[in-house]
Amino acid sequence: MEKRFVFVVFSLVIGVVQSVNAEVPAIFVLGDSTSDVGTNNYLPQSTIKANFPHHGIDFPFAIPTGRFSNGFNTADFLAKLFGFKKSPPPFFSQNVKFSIKIRKFRGINFSSAGCGLLGSTGQTTNVITMEEQLFQFSTVHNDLLTFKGPLETEKFLSKSLFFISIGSNDIMNNYYSSNPIPKEYFIPKLGLVYEKHLRNLISLGARKFGIVSVPALGCCPSQRIYQANGECLEELNNQARAFFSTMELLLGNLRLEFKDIKYSLGNIVDMTLNVIDNALAFNFKFVKTACCGSGTLNAQGSCSPISDLCSNRNEYLFWDSFHPTQTASKLAAFTLYGGEPRFVSPINFSQLPDA
Repeated sequence: MEKRFVFVVFSLVIGVVQSVNAEVPAIFVLGDSTSDVGTNNYLPQSTIKANFPHHGIDFPFAIPTGRFSNGFNTADFLAKLFGFKKSPPPFFSQNVKFSIKIRKFRGINFSSAGCGLLGSTGQTTNVITMEEQLFQFSTVHNDLLTFKGPLETEKFLSKSLFFISIGSNDIMNNYYSSNPIPKEYFIPKLGLVYEKHLRNLISLGARKFGIVSVPALGCCPSQRIYQANGECLEELNNQARAFFSTMELLLGNLRLEFKDIKYSLGNIVDMTLNVIDNALAFNFKFVKTACCGSGTLNAQGSCSPISDLCSNRNEYLFWDSFHPTQTASKLAAFTLYGGEPRFVSPINFSQLPDA
């Protein structure tokens, strides 16, 4: 992909963002650290947090919000493209009943860093599992019914957007476990669990889904440090590709069964590899090294107040050993929003409100 594509996407965004603002009453975000905006801050026992420097150094007022980023993440930028100021707040941070009652409710972010599709993923780190996130949404659904009634609630949720970004931790945990399940069995297992979660959301009124598949996991700095010359770990990338293919089939089958659901699936594997292969075209000078960390590729230690910190953060693809920089997250969001079928299909995110 040429750099020209970036400008095409930005031009598209300028042309359509105003037309969709009024059509999206709320955004609901579920997932892991790729979309967490501070959930784990409210979990005293959780060992996976980002509410300390150098996280948030480029966020307004340099506040470490709990995002695993130097600033905003992809969930924030997607929300902005739909007319929101940023991602909706974490579930634990607001009085949902009061927000609905005074008609200022615009959605919630349930994402919890470290979680996965499987309940066992993140179990030892005290995070909010995907199943628990769905339970939290069910309580919101009940609050909506109480204050809006069934018909208005159905209409409200059918026009709302549901963004989901999850699966990476499951794949990584299985790959590095002492007794890993072979890819041919494990990825389909994740697909079955994902399907169960999606069916639960559909039963509660969700109709429009923006699904973010897992990235090229093997190209994260945390994986490159184990490879000769800092190359990507291809087996993990192959698992990410298999996961995307599973999601394609799963979502297509659900669409055949539920005629009124609409979805957009982001191919983050190809999106990531395209940026790595054409780094200079996207103004990235560093695609192997983390901006915040320590050791080889700045990826042997997690980002902390005493970590080595790059000054030219806009030139880095990775913020820490696993997560993208704010610049990379913005590029991902714009591509999901207005990208071509190679990267997001069968429609892009911008087309969800009108679908």
